[in-house]
Amino acid sequence: MTEEEGAQRVVTGRVKWFDASKGFGFVVGDADDGDILLHANVLRNFGQSSIADNTRITVKVQKTQRGSQAIEVIEILPSDEEERAPIEDLSDNDMASIALLPLEPARVKWFDKVKGFGFANVFGRPDDVFIHIEVLRRSGFADLAPGEAIGLRVIDGKRGRMAALVTSWETALKERP
Repeated sequence: MTEEEGAQRVVTGRVKWFDASKGFGFVVGDADDGDILLHANVLRNFGQSSIADNTRITVKVQKTQRGSQAIEVIEILPSDEEERAPIEDLSDNDMASIALLPLEPARVKWFDKVKGFGFANVFGRPDDVFIHIEVLRRSGFADLAPGEAIGLRVIDGKRGRMAALVTSWETALKERP
């Protein structure tokens, strides 16, 4: 390996596509860095098992003989609000007000991509929290697995408690005082 191949840099861009069943996907940097391989293990080390297409992401990249490869996920950013249609229960909340909500530790009870929703249990609370697929996508996830540890920012919706933002457990740990 040459010195150039081993050099690392930080790149911010968007997820071109990611397929959890294949175990990889690609990121395209904002500076047109070409395709950057994102392996599922690198994503799992950040605390997520999936990531939605077009999600903003910052990764540490290393050049290899086979091309650029992400070796660490530094940050996954929620998508821009204006890109998506509004969700009824969230229409009164913008990302700034959602960011001020307390981050609650939770585990996924179940989530069904086909149905477009699922539920999580917040630690120490008896009631379930509803998770809509659009909230999940806006948070940068493509899917959730039963038992997966996550962080939630929760609002009181018309039909009960509802996730307004989902984070990986590792991100939630970094944000706690």
